[in-house]
Amino acid sequence: MTAQKRVRVLVVDDSALMRKLIPQMLATDTSIEVVGTAMDGSFCLKKIEELKPNVVTLDLEMPGMNGIEALKEIMRREPLPVIVFSSHSTEGATVTMKALGLGAFDFVTKPKDASAHMAETSKELIAKIKAAADCKLKPRMLAGLPPKLQKASAPKGAPSKIVAIGVSTGGPQALEYLLTTLPPDFPGAIVVVQHMPDGFTDMFARRLDELSPLRVKEAQSGDLLQAGRVLICPGSRHLKVKRLPMGDIVVLADEPRVNGHRPSVDVLLRSVAEEFHVQAIGVLMTGMGDDGAEGLGEIKKHGGMTIAQSEDSCVVYGMPKAAIERGYAIRVVGLDVMGATLQALCGRSGSKAVQAGT
Repeated sequence: MTAQKRVRVLVVDDSALMRKLIPQMLATDTSIEVVGTAMDGSFCLKKIEELKPNVVTLDLEMPGMNGIEALKEIMRREPLPVIVFSSHSTEGATVTMKALGLGAFDFVTKPKDASAHMAETSKELIAKIKAAADCKLKPRMLAGLPPKLQKASAPKGAPSKIVAIGVSTGGPQALEYLLTTLPPDFPGAIVVVQHMPDGFTDMFARRLDELSPLRVKEAQSGDLLQAGRVLICPGSRHLKVKRLPMGDIVVLADEPRVNGHRPSVDVLLRSVAEEFHVQAIGVLMTGMGDDGAEGLGEIKKHGGMTIAQSEDSCVVYGMPKAAIERGYAIRVVGLDVMGATLQALCGRSGSKAVQAGT
């Protein structure tokens, strides 16, 4: 690979140790070149102008200009893919969700013991840097949304459909947009697997609940599948659904990783297919890899509806592309009409049918 084609990375961290360790991690991949480091946000902005990196790794907790302020400036001046390095704490999760809301591409958690988990962190960081270098940066989608609707009482009766969504890189912004376009009387129940570490999904669910007219929470075993409710799978657990006489519920499981993931989208979609058949709607949205492709195939095989997000509206086209190439996606839908499509499929009165598909 020629030097011109290498991904140019700027590493920003106030820790001298991390400014040494991160380039060491990235040096194991010859397609990546660390072109410089910076110790705070002000230096970061200067180095971006000077070095013209393709991707920035950004610490959020720094003296002087912190990571959030630097991120705002990066997105205001000339947007670049930014991968946030986040501490694995409640405070870290809160500020990381804020960074994703401001347009950060993705995040990697700092290992508590860098020496013990360096190989694992290195693999994750390299994969995300490569995806970031190839991504299509999207403008902030939420900027033009109408004001948030007032939450209403849940629709009466059982949900008309079970909508199972799998999403990864680029997912926080995409889900924010989708859920904000759904009405409070949405008649379907929604379950979501977003690839995200334990400790971050609860904060993510809280953020979505604040933005969306639907009721959103992190799932717990025994939670009922209810119309107008969104359940987010906790990080490090699998999520399945089960039909019971007293009501349809979600069940969390600690089974081994599937496709390298826990939570895995495939686990959720297979479970929804087996339990709900024609009542199931499977949706694969932006993300790296192919987790969820086979699960979407199971929903299609059981008579349910399957949807993949369109390439032009994805930040990373990996997961939807894998399902489309295998013939498992009945419809291919842009993010801008995903909400209207789900309303039509779930039978909301007055919703307009959306024609979008392969």
